[in-house]
Amino acid sequence: MKVFIVLFFLLASFFDGRCQQKKLFTKNGIVTFYSKAPIENIEAHNNKLLSVWDMATGKVEFSVLMKGFEFEKALMQEHFNENYMESDKFPKAIFKGIIREPVNSFLVKDGTFNVTVSGTLTLHGVTKEVNVPATISIKNNEISAASTFSVKLADYNIKVPRIVKNNISNIILIKVIIPSYQPLGS
Repeated sequence: MKVFIVLFFLLASFFDGRCQQKKLFTKNGIVTFYSKAPIENIEAHNNKLLSVWDMATGKVEFSVLMKGFEFEKALMQEHFNENYMESDKFPKAIFKGIIREPVNSFLVKDGTFNVTVSGTLTLHGVTKEVNVPATISIKNNEISAASTFSVKLADYNIKVPRIVKNNISNIILIKVIIPSYQPLGS
């Protein structure tokens, strides 16, 4: 009986240690996008993605400033902000969603877990329902996450002038990487 009680308290404290930090956050997430086109591929990175994850409910939110994307060529960055994304008018991209799988099914052990996150993506002033695959990794109480998905420019009223139509793909590959979540308030 003593062994059972000790085992129960060890498991309870281990599980409680991961879940007592009900909300996690990062302000150093990374989002990249990639456009493969016949004339020139376009890639940009933003290392200031903000994210909050409520572990108790599975709700997760991401926010990124559009002007934070950095391009290899300054002219690409200027066109991105002024002509395509209209970053002064639509300064942020925002995702609000929920992890579909029960969080307590994977937070009790180290490993890599595939999940689906359902929610809304607001981009260029347009909000659309999305379901995206994600991977959550846990190692030594460090929690990281990643997702790769595609966005159609037309779905978000992002117009590409005919003259450069062959320079930009109609479907953009988006990658989100959270190297490490931290307890909110730390």
